[in-house]
Amino acid sequence: DGHPQLSAYERKRLKNITENAKFFASLKLHEVSARLHQIATKRQAHVTKRPKPKKAEDEIVRRRSMRLQRVEPSGIPMLEMPAQPGAEEYPQVPDGPLPMVPDQMENSKLAEDLLATWMRISEMKANDTKKHTHDLKRYQDSLNSMVLSEDNIKKVVKYRVCSMAIHPSESIIFVAAGDKSGQIGLWNVNCKSEEGAHVFIPHNYPVSCMHFSPFNPAHLLSLSSDSLRCGDVTRAVFDEICRSEESLSSFDFLEDNASTAIVGHWDGDVAVVDRRTPGTSSELSADIGFKRTRTVHVHPVKKQYFVAAGSVDVCIYDVRYLKSSGNKPVSSLKGHTKSVASAYFSPVTGNRVVTVCGDDKLSKRNVSLFSFSPCFVLRRHNNNTGRWLTRFRAIWDPKQEDCFVVGSMARPRQIEVFQDTGKLLHSFYNLDCLGSVCSVNVVHPSKNILVGGNSSGRLHVF
Repeated sequence: DGHPQLSAYERKRLKNITENAKFFASLKLHEVSARLHQIATKRQAHVTKRPKPKKAEDEIVRRRSMRLQRVEPSGIPMLEMPAQPGAEEYPQVPDGPLPMVPDQMENSKLAEDLLATWMRISEMKANDTKKHTHDLKRYQDSLNSMVLSEDNIKKVVKYRVCSMAIHPSESIIFVAAGDKSGQIGLWNVNCKSEEGAHVFIPHNYPVSCMHFSPFNPAHLLSLSSDSLRCGDVTRAVFDEICRSEESLSSFDFLEDNASTAIVGHWDGDVAVVDRRTPGTSSELSADIGFKRTRTVHVHPVKKQYFVAAGSVDVCIYDVRYLKSSGNKPVSSLKGHTKSVASAYFSPVTGNRVVTVCGDDKLSKRNVSLFSFSPCFVLRRHNNNTGRWLTRFRAIWDPKQEDCFVVGSMARPRQIEVFQDTGKLLHSFYNLDCLGSVCSVNVVHPSKNILVGGNSSGRLHVF
């Protein structure tokens, strides 16, 4: 009001400046600034004495919960439980029969179509053609004709493939793969859409061995470390055949009707299981003197004999004379100095056994059941798969008595076929489509089909 010559806007601005000045004066910022300057410039007193350490009783004890101390509320210590693969992601599979329903992420209608396909091809009677050896030149020509395309590559399970089985159908390529978390993936290779494969979870632990029943291919038997199950597609159920507190490693059928099986344990024992008896316990558990039993395989002609491969042991036993302890082999293979990954009879006569060993060798023995011939090292072969890959296992081609298939660490990535003399017959590779190691392989019993599985759950079909 004391400035009549100012405009209304100028008077308003002057009033705001005056009020702001009064407000900042009330804060006494000049005193605060001087105090801060005094603290910053004040010199620290020179310390001449060493500070005394704190006494233990003066320190504050950090409180830890009973859960972190692994103590029950009652004060009883909790048992240490081993970590389960995938325990955070999947619930534990219960004991007993399980319905054959896909993983929750799967489309149930499409999974039903896949199971219907499995049932349909299992009802079709395959040609009753006997296994026979082919001319080697003709066999090599058939290998050269097999190719891999992008349509025949698919991620079927989530984790590393530990075992595979192929359906004997000659009309449709139907493959099963088991991974390290207990998943089983089924894939209709002829279905080119994304819905051709579906995942089921019948196990808690790695699926180390799988076979379609030779008597009824509607049955898929799968083995994990705690149980042996039979997936029966006609009843849409995973039956529990055997459950054991000992860790199971592999199995094979003792009879053509697949009613009995020999089962290997990781601790070295073997067991005889009969599917026709009630309950889930084995009929017999036998200590064969092994520290570890990795694979068991039954003779193709004389079914009472089986070969077991362990830490450094490869022996043939007669199942008729097995007892709980004190078992002696019919014949033993000596010469291995490192762990043996597998040992399998040749498919037609059983007169040969091929082994894969950790000493980077492929070996073959001629067998007369009562004796092995001297060890014949076929060739040097890099078997150092490391901890992230499934160990190599040399498997015989069911259609050829003297040729077998094995994975390879060579580049470009490939799957190799050898003759029992050590001669490399063929290498399956594709620079555009195959860029990983296929540790696990399976060959169709009557058609020119080879499937390789890698550490990411992906299958490749030649």
